[in-house]
Amino acid sequence: MRSVNKNAQSEVNKVLEYLSENKGKKIILGQHTQTMEQKELAHIESVTGELPALCGFELLGYSPNINYNDSGDECLKEVREAQGTLKNAWKWAEKGGLITFTWHWFSPLGGRDKAFFTRNTDFNAALSVTEGTPEYYALISDMDYMAGLLKPFCDEHIPILWRPFHECDGDWFWWGNYGKDTVRKLYRMMYERYTEHFALNNLIWVFNSTLKECYPGDDIIDVITRDMYPPEHEHTDRREEFEGIGNISSADKLFAIGETGTIPDVRAICENNVPWSWFMTWSNDFACTENYTSNEELTRAYSYENSVTLSRLPKLY
Repeated sequence: MRSVNKNAQSEVNKVLEYLSENKGKKIILGQHTQTMEQKELAHIESVTGELPALCGFELLGYSPNINYNDSGDECLKEVREAQGTLKNAWKWAEKGGLITFTWHWFSPLGGRDKAFFTRNTDFNAALSVTEGTPEYYALISDMDYMAGLLKPFCDEHIPILWRPFHECDGDWFWWGNYGKDTVRKLYRMMYERYTEHFALNNLIWVFNSTLKECYPGDDIIDVITRDMYPPEHEHTDRREEFEGIGNISSADKLFAIGETGTIPDVRAICENNVPWSWFMTWSNDFACTENYTSNEELTRAYSYENSVTLSRLPKLY
């Protein structure tokens, strides 16, 4: 399998080929971290003796338009703790681990507090996809700023599983609040600007939604993902959830669990040939307590021979 970007770096295609070979046989274990402390990784290693092969990093603290003068303590704490996480991403790259970024993008124009939430901004995403509007220029300015932060990874040929506009099928984030056509246009605008204008040829393009109507097109998507938060301690192969997105594209695409609370049953996934390429557990209590996944189940997942942990991940870049 090769990238939709014809100019993709060889490392990108190497990752995609590896994921394609694993389809229905092995699964990448992933963990999101949103602070410099990365307590999630420490917990996993202390319980299992292993680390995930995929680490997720939060970019919300890098948003250019955070309203520091009209934000609550919770928001400011989250921003403060997330700032600097790219340093951790560089350290993870030195280990040869896979990287994915999540960007809770503070509104490019206006807004207060956690302005990635629709309720905290009147930013009109539908206007932002129309060239010449103030919303358009604000969006492009933010987009270009983030491209500058991603470029050093590109220069070093470090592949990134890039998951912009996540959960775009909901209306809780500003990018999903103005209809499915707007979502498709936003994604395509970013793809074209990042590949054509900035030549960010290290990005693996990840779509994150449960709705076919939001899908921007086979020509710009490498991987289709969905987020899910099952009941506590419910560990299954998540086949039903896979079938919910398996018809988004008829092309030969990869599928993954972008976020989850309770981890899936990785043995069942492989034995039942459900082709999830990876899952990424969300942070804090989802990963650092036994409220959702017991230490016994976590150890079971990380010790399974077809689970790809950091120690079992081949050198891909």
